[in-house]
Amino acid sequence: MKNKDILSILPYADPFLFVDTLDELSEEGVRGTVRYAEDSDFYRGHFKDMPVTPGVILTETMAQIGVVSLGIFLLKDKIENDFPKIAMTSTAIDFFIPVYPGEKVEVVSKKEIWRFGKLRCFVQMFNEKKELVCRGKISGMVQL
Repeated sequence: MKNKDILSILPYADPFLFVDTLDELSEEGVRGTVRYAEDSDFYRGHFKDMPVTPGVILTETMAQIGVVSLGIFLLKDKIENDFPKIAMTSTAIDFFIPVYPGEKVEVVSKKEIWRFGKLRCFVQMFNEKKELVCRGKISGMVQL
């Protein structure tokens, strides 16, 4: 399964798709990017004089790239016509610096546990200056 195949299987669409590229995928982890459009609707009300990307959007981005995309890759030999069922089960994220409209971020995820359809990953997000934006653990269920 190629990276573009995984992108086509992701169960998200604009404006809630937060994956532009999947640059590395292996049994142990994933690395991918997204650039947040300056005109994204969530910026209109999130700090009206100085918009920043909401933490929930950063967390969702980390989940889409770091857990969902990796989970689909780990199920690659079983996926035919069935789309995986996906549910986030827990998060514990620490935030360090803001992400502003128009910024591109990179998500790096390392698999910690994958059994019985449950995937837990240690996920980090970096800005274009390679500064750590946030990091933490995200768990989810990924099943056919």
